Amino acid sequence: MSKILVVEDSKTQREMMANLLQSNQFEVVTAKNGVEAISQAELLHPDLAILDIVMPEMNGYDLCRKLRENPETKNISIIICSSKSTKADRHWGYRQGANAYIGKPFLPEELMDTVKTLLRIS
Repeated sequence: MSKILVVEDSKTQREMMANLLQSNQFEVVTAKNGVEAISQAELLHPDLAILDIVMPEMNGYDLCRKLRENPETKNISIIICSSKSTKADRHWGYRQGANAYIGKPFLPEELMDTVKTLLRIS
C-alpha cells in the first residue's frame, strides 16, 4: 500500500483529501504546515506528497525545494495542489521540483488520476 503525505493548513481540505485517498486504498499521513511535513517525510518516508502553497511557517514552494535537497526525501513524488494556479505559479512549482501541479478547486478524479500516474498504478 502506497503512503501519501498530505500537507494542507486548512483542516477541511486536509481531511477531504485524506478521506478521498483512504477510500482509494492509500495509507495517508497529514501535516498542517511545511515544518511538520519535513519531520513526517523524514520519519515515515512517504511515496508521494501533496503540498499546498499558502501555509504558515513555510510555504509549499520552500517545502518542495527542501524535500528535493534532502537525500532522505529527494525521491518522493510531489504534487502541488493550490489555489495559486496561474501559469507563473505552475512554472515556479515545477522549478522547485514538483512532478505535477493541480489547481484548486479540483475534481476528485483529477487528483486520483495524477496520484496513480505518479505512483505508476493502473
